[in-house]
Amino acid sequence: MALRNAVLAALIEGESSGYDLAKGFDASVANFWMTTPQQLYRELDRMAAEGLIETRVVQQERRPNKRLHSLTPAGWEALRTFTAEPPKPTAIRDELMVKVQAMDVGDGAAVRAAVAERKEWAEAKLARYERLRARLLDGRTEHAYLLEAEHVGPYLTLLRGISFEQENLRWSELAIAVIDRRLHAHHS
Repeated sequence: MALRNAVLAALIEGESSGYDLAKGFDASVANFWMTTPQQLYRELDRMAAEGLIETRVVQQERRPNKRLHSLTPAGWEALRTFTAEPPKPTAIRDELMVKVQAMDVGDGAAVRAAVAERKEWAEAKLARYERLRARLLDGRTEHAYLLEAEHVGPYLTLLRGISFEQENLRWSELAIAVIDRRLHAHHS
């Protein structure tokens, strides 16, 4: 999938600066599409050149001018075309899982540290996702939000991110407990 489809999808809610898009990617889209701010800015330039987005410059006092991007009719059309295509199957390449697979003949303590780091990542992402959920709900129940909101796609992807990180957390805790028993057994 091209980065542009994720950018088009991120602009559904309205115009946004590259900076805010990069921040938003980090908070929401990053659970299913990784990118760097540099890649994002390059893609925005290409999308503008192809007429998928338009940019207006907002003058700011005592700060650099802000460039706000929004979808053009061609951008909306590209997004509709993209959603109609069948998705490619997900390919997971998780280096940590390869290390865990080989940990019995490798450095168990180093693998444990890597799993512990994954656990901390999951906790941090969960906290961020919960803040994002609270901001989207804005005091409403989930039921009310899903009935009233203009767009429910971002909320559904957020729920997927939350369950993914909850599972990362559950698995990490189990793996750490098993590795700890093993490391202590070998030292006694």
